Amino acid sequence: MDLSASGEPVVVEADTQVDVGVHLRPGSLTLNQGGRGYEAYHASVQFASADGQPWTAQEIKFSAKGSDGKSVGLTVDLLNDVCDGPRAGLPAGIWKVVALAATSAGDVGITYVTPDSGLI
Repeated sequence: MDLSASGEPVVVEADTQVDVGVHLRPGSLTLNQGGRGYEAYHASVQFASADGQPWTAQEIKFSAKGSDGKSVGLTVDLLNDVCDGPRAGLPAGIWKVVALAATSAGDVGITYVTPDSGLI
């Protein structure tokens, strides 16, 4: 691979975002929209922290299959219209997926150990 890197990357703390993906067991979550059912198999939850505030779930993107077997993408805004709290009326199953994503990422306190310096 012909690649080099220089500099010391720094995260902008004004608005940090993290996407956390979770694979869902087939048949464990069905999303209904417009009278059609979609079997979700993957979700990507976007968490954000503005100005060092606690992490908030902003959006969830589902990959799902319809009864015809075709894959579709469904996006759900998790924040209310003025972005100051969670959107009311969302099904409990969606919030359970958000909780799974947060738990799998250590409540978005992601821990990671870099590879041995001889590898980079």
